[in-house]
Amino acid sequence: MEITLRNGSAHYLGRVLRVMAGQTVVLFNGDGQDYVAEVISLSKRDVVLEVTNRLPAVRESSLEITVVQALSRGERMDQTLQKCTELGAVAFQPLISERVEFRLSAEKTAKRLEHWQGVVISACEQSGRAVVPRVYSPVDLAAWLDQQTTGLRLVLSPGSEPSLKRVELAGKVALITGPEGGFSNAELELMKSHDVRAVSLGPRILRTETAAPASVAILQSLAGDM
Repeated sequence: MEITLRNGSAHYLGRVLRVMAGQTVVLFNGDGQDYVAEVISLSKRDVVLEVTNRLPAVRESSLEITVVQALSRGERMDQTLQKCTELGAVAFQPLISERVEFRLSAEKTAKRLEHWQGVVISACEQSGRAVVPRVYSPVDLAAWLDQQTTGLRLVLSPGSEPSLKRVELAGKVALITGPEGGFSNAELELMKSHDVRAVSLGPRILRTETAAPASVAILQSLAGDM
């Protein structure tokens, strides 16, 4: 089967990786499979390839982690998405909480979602994941808590007991991380009333862009994925 890649994918192959006609590359399209393809031709605008084989799917983690991340500015949010994708998170729910320092209009939200999804796709390319995590539209904390979800719901809260490494895992985990100023006491109480368990990462307080990736790594280690 012959396919043509354009725009960012063509630029990445031709300008960044500098592939040549006749080379073999591995592609993915988000369906969980990898595909072997031969480069037929390249130009400034597109790359033509012949798909020759489908590879066995690389196993995803048995633990389905959704990162519920309070909105943070600029590269901080990008870093969270990138590193958590590389570590195996299956989805991201951007969160609007009391101490989030900015709000997004509908137009800016659509553009930001497109950007965030691009960050996740690039992280999949980097890490060899063939399943692309979804980035959902931002919601208020109260609205998210009212959603019907299954699995364990955890919020990172400095000084709480138990520590994350002592949690008994279920098949699904929603990991809630606060903004730069953390969650307010009222928000923590609201989460507690919705069966969200507060856990800590130890004696040090991590930056918001560090906390989620560190926590995902701990959870994956506990699940035997790392």
